[in-house]
Amino acid sequence: MSHDIGNTKQRLRALVDARRGVIVPGAFNALSARVIEDLGYEALYVTGAGVTNMWFGMPDQGFMGLAEIADHTARIRDAVELPLIVDADTGFGNALNVRHTVRTLERAGADCIQFEDQVAPKRCGHFSGKDVVSTEEAVNKIKAAADARQDAGLLILARTDACAVHGFEAAIERAQKFAEAGADILFVEAVTTEEEIRALPKRLGPPQLMNMVIGGKTPIFSAEDLGGLGYGIVLYANAALQGAVAGMQKALTVLRDTRQLKEDPALVTPFAERQRLVGKPEWDALERRYV
Repeated sequence: MSHDIGNTKQRLRALVDARRGVIVPGAFNALSARVIEDLGYEALYVTGAGVTNMWFGMPDQGFMGLAEIADHTARIRDAVELPLIVDADTGFGNALNVRHTVRTLERAGADCIQFEDQVAPKRCGHFSGKDVVSTEEAVNKIKAAADARQDAGLLILARTDACAVHGFEAAIERAQKFAEAGADILFVEAVTTEEEIRALPKRLGPPQLMNMVIGGKTPIFSAEDLGGLGYGIVLYANAALQGAVAGMQKALTVLRDTRQLKEDPALVTPFAERQRLVGKPEWDALERRYV
């Protein structure tokens, strides 16, 4: 179970720089991260919304703290060898808090850390009622994040939610300033038209992330199309979560209505497959060595 962590930052940088629309699913815990890696994805996203939904049963409105996302990041880092993009919301405070957040998440195993420019407590990018901090404050937080890196290879992902508040042009202007402040990847959240999606890669220099929220405000494009437009990352932050909830509801509804549940692969993952995903064969081999 040795993990070659050393080159995950370089791998992520290469994936992003290729601008081929690599799909990055979100993980909400270590097992979901294992499933993502097992299916052949090349990177994963540690989702604040997913952690908040799955661990607290609460909406994505700023209830998660730094210690919680750091703990999840460390567990996921131990479980998979994929590059990790970690959602740090607003950085949990001001520019000084952002500095502490970078140190903490870098130590936990993040390869890329995402910061957004909402006022705290933040809201999901596809909720109404968002507000953003001043451009100056937002830019200074990105500067603090870039300066706080111990490893120069750590990537900073800067997200702006200004589109919903100040409009598309203001969001582009902010993103440009984030790039100048040291952001490696840009993320203009919750654009609402196909024209805006097509325009962003032409208007901004650094590689970009496009967020595909199932049921959200942004039109859904295929990863092929987004790669063709020049996006580095196509984020599906909560596809795994939405699939997991649908699966739980389906299996438990059958159990409730029929009063029993047999091993039906359409409803439940078989016992052996579950053990494979959590690495039981490797642990059995270790047990033979040590016990």
